[in-house]
Parts: sequence; structure tokens; C-alpha cells
Amino acid sequence: MGRSESDAMAVTRRQQAYWRKNLAVTASLLAIWFIVTFVVSFFARELSFSFFGWPFSFWMGAQGALLVYGAIIWYYARIMDKLDAQYALQEDDD
Repeated sequence: MGRSESDAMAVTRRQQAYWRKNLAVTASLLAIWFIVTFVVSFFARELSFSFFGWPFSFWMGAQGALLVYGAIIWYYARIMDKLDAQYALQEDDD
């Protein structure tokens, strides 16, 4: 029984390390989301310069934020696939 208990503890440590990395990725991406959604949009009027032929505030509201959101989703899916493989937590495709 000593062997299975140490195996169970190893799994627990591995899961804790996985969870810490998951939370770090999630927190950093949420920080980016917050900055793009609230900070940049709030100060966009003061950032009055032309960006691709449009005022920056208009471009950020119409296109920029959506592009950043798509990039956040893509990056999260990519990094979580890598973490799942690293910690052997992949889901089986049935």
C-alpha cells in the first residue's frame, strides 16, 4: 500500500502543478482581455490618430478588440493542449 499512496501523492502534486499553470495562463489572458475591453476603449478618444485610415477609437471598437479576443481564444486552446499533453491529461477522442 505504500507504493500506491506515493503514486497518489505524485498524481496530486502533478495535478496541483497543472492547476497552477492553468490559473497563471487564465489570469494573464484575463488581464489582456480587461486591458483591451476597458482600458484601451476608455482612453481611445485621447488616442486620436489615424490607424489604417480610420480614427483609432473607431477601429479599436469595430475591429481591434475582436481580433484580440480571437487571438486570446486561439492562444488559450493552444497552450492548454500543450499543458494537457505535458501532464498527460488529454481527453480520449471516442
